[in-house]
Amino acid sequence: MSSLDETRKKINEIDQQMADLFAARMKAVEQVAAYKKEMGMPILDTAREEEVIRKNAQYMQNEALKSYYVNFLKYNMTLSRSYQHRLLEGMRIAYSGVPGAFADIATRKIFPDGTAVPYKDFKTAYEAVVNGECDCAVLPIENSYQGDVSQVMDLTFFGSLFINGIYDMEIVQNLVGLSGATVRDVREVISHPQGLGQCAEYIREHDLETHEVSNTAVAAKQVAREGRKELAAIASAETAELYGLKVLDKSINASSINTTRFAVFSRFANRNPRSDSYFVMTFTVKNEAGSLGRAISAIGDAGFNLHALKSRPSKDLIWEYYFFAEGEGNINTPAGEQMLTALKKHCSTFKVVGSFEKEKKLEKTI
Repeated sequence: MSSLDETRKKINEIDQQMADLFAARMKAVEQVAAYKKEMGMPILDTAREEEVIRKNAQYMQNEALKSYYVNFLKYNMTLSRSYQHRLLEGMRIAYSGVPGAFADIATRKIFPDGTAVPYKDFKTAYEAVVNGECDCAVLPIENSYQGDVSQVMDLTFFGSLFINGIYDMEIVQNLVGLSGATVRDVREVISHPQGLGQCAEYIREHDLETHEVSNTAVAAKQVAREGRKELAAIASAETAELYGLKVLDKSINASSINTTRFAVFSRFANRNPRSDSYFVMTFTVKNEAGSLGRAISAIGDAGFNLHALKSRPSKDLIWEYYFFAEGEGNINTPAGEQMLTALKKHCSTFKVVGSFEKEKKLEKTI
């Protein structure tokens, strides 16, 4: 046997080993996909992929081969994502609204391979996850212009689901109408109350009569159904296209920074003691003088940065409130345990609603 034949035989043996290892790796990928589905997590995790490539590249001691090995790792990651996409095609994600609503757009950006399932309101979408109809829900918790979404905050406190990620999506509001209409034709405008509020200056300038509907996509759908040139909606360009409308005037929201924060809710909590750097919790304090101050101090004393604290009526007792808190730091650590132990002394109830790596930014609407 020639030396070339021997070398080819050796390559064949290595290829067989690589095939076995590849199959074992993809088996592990199946478990990763199942975990992400259960926790309501998206497939792409850029920070994790970069960490794996950086760590595994160190195993290649041959400098001449290192760049080739990095490319090999990247291709493996691509194949892994592709396989996870196929496995998660049946994932169902609840949102409040109708197709074309901003929540629908956010859902499809976070979970491009899942099935976005519309529900009539926040509570129904939330309960669809609780009862197992859907794997997770994407619900808005705050808008930079209009403030908190109180209904979703209440669901967070009173409900059983966990937040496993928060995503920021910049919202562009447009005046949309029939294909043959112009801005001069419009006399009435309809949209969600927040959409109308974000565009209040534009509405006043054009002396438009306003009507509220449940969301921007419902508004666009109504404009298409009624077929009147004098009626327009405030919605995204994506929504306009979906319902056969055209953008009559673009970017009419008063603030150039109009961002909505969407939270992903699932039945199980995802906690990572290595990489989590953000947490969300709700709590009530004991009816004692200074209890709220002591609770806040307990968070800071443990080394955590509390950058948002909001109060809402508890609904159980008049003039009693619960608190919705967001902070920076990994609470899945000894310092986190110290903080939670201290909070028990000052709080009548508390719940860690979410712990995740960081808040992420989605591509803005058009």
